[in-house]
Amino acid sequence: MNIHAIREQFLILHQEINGHKLVYLDSAASSQKPRSVIDAVSRYYELDNANVHRGVHTLGSRATDAYEGARAKVAAFLNAETPEQIVFTRGTTTALNLVASSYAREACGPGDEIVITPMEHHSNLIPWQQAAKATGATLKYIPLQSDGSLSLDDVEATITERTKVVSVAHVSNVLGVINPIKEIAEIAHRNGAVMVVDGAQSTPHMKVDVQQLGVDFFAFSGHKMCGPTGIGALYGKAELLNRMEPIEFGGEMIDFVELYDSTWKEIPYRFEGGTPLIAGAVGLGAAIDFLESIGMDEIENHEKQLAAYAYDKLKAIDGIAIYGPETNRSGLITFNLDDVHPHDVATVLDSMGVAVRAGHHCCQPLMRWLNVSATARASFYLYNTEEDIDRLADALLQTKEFFGHAIG
Repeated sequence: MNIHAIREQFLILHQEINGHKLVYLDSAASSQKPRSVIDAVSRYYELDNANVHRGVHTLGSRATDAYEGARAKVAAFLNAETPEQIVFTRGTTTALNLVASSYAREACGPGDEIVITPMEHHSNLIPWQQAAKATGATLKYIPLQSDGSLSLDDVEATITERTKVVSVAHVSNVLGVINPIKEIAEIAHRNGAVMVVDGAQSTPHMKVDVQQLGVDFFAFSGHKMCGPTGIGALYGKAELLNRMEPIEFGGEMIDFVELYDSTWKEIPYRFEGGTPLIAGAVGLGAAIDFLESIGMDEIENHEKQLAAYAYDKLKAIDGIAIYGPETNRSGLITFNLDDVHPHDVATVLDSMGVAVRAGHHCCQPLMRWLNVSATARASFYLYNTEEDIDRLADALLQTKEFFGHAIG
C-alpha cells in the first residue's frame, strides 16, 4: 500500500486542528471520503440527476443505470448470488430493523428464542428486544469470555432447537474482537435458526464473502467504508426475502394497488419504497471501486499491523486499561486512563489535533459488563500510519501528566 498516495485522496486529513496536524482516529464511527467518491456524487447531481425506475427520458435512464450498477457492485463486493439479494437501506440500523420487524415478527412466537450477545451495538440489540416483546419470544445472550471473546461451547449451549434467530456482530465496535461467524452460522442452522450479521465494523476492513460465511442476512453501512452517509445495504437469501413483508409502504414498492388492497413488487424493490437513496448508492459504488483498487486483503493486513503497534504502544503507558483481546482483533483500541474520564481524555487529545471517540459507543450493556461508564476509542483505517499512533501515544502521555498535576 502506498499510504502517501492514499492520503492524498483525502483532503480533510491535510488540515490543522487547534494548531496541530489532524490525526483522525475515529473511523469506526465514520470514515473519511476520498476525492473519487465526492466527485462521483457531484457528477450524479451535476449531470445525471433524475428519479429512477420511472422516467423513460435519458436522464432517468442514466440515473437508473447508475443506481442499479451500484447494487451490482455491492453484490459482487459481498459475493452475493445475485444483485436482487441486495436491499439498499439508510445503513446498518435500518437493515437490521427490517429483518427484526419483518422476518422475525413472522417467524417467532411464544416459546421461541432470539439469541444475541452482550457486545452488540444498540442497533443489533434494541430491534431484537422489540421483536421479542411483540412476539412473546425469549431474548437470550451468549455469555462473553473474560477478554470479551465468544466461546463456541457457549454458543452451542445457548442456541437450541427453539431458537429462530441468531444475530451477532462480525466485529465488535468496542472490543475489536472478530467473531467466528461461519462457525456460529453452522450451529444456528443445525438448530433450524437463521443467522443475521451486523457487518458495520467488518465490511470496511476485510474481505466479506456472505456465501463462504454461510449467513442468511448481512447488514452494513456505507459511511464507515469511504462512502456517503445515509446509505447502506442488507443482503438476504432470496428465499427469505421473498417470504418477508415490507415495513414501509408507498410509491414504487407496489405491483398493483386497488382501493382496499395492494400487492408488492418483487425483491428487492418491495423494500425500497419512495424515491431511493440514488446519490448515496452512486457514492457507495464509487467507494467500493476505491477500496477494491487498493485491495481488501491489503487494507486488512495494514490495519492489523496498526492495531498490534497501537496495542504495544498504549500497553507501555502506565495507568491505561485496554479492553478486548490482545490478538484476533480489528483495527481499533478501546481504553481508559486511570482517574480521568474518557470525555476529558478526548477533549485534551482534541486540543492536540488527535480525534478519538469517547462515550458508551452505543453499547451500554457492554459497558456495564466491563464495569465502566464509558471508554475512549481510537480506530484506524487505510489512511492511518504508525506516525498517527505515535502522536496518540505522545498525546496520552501529556494528558496523563496534565491530570496527574491537576489531581496532585
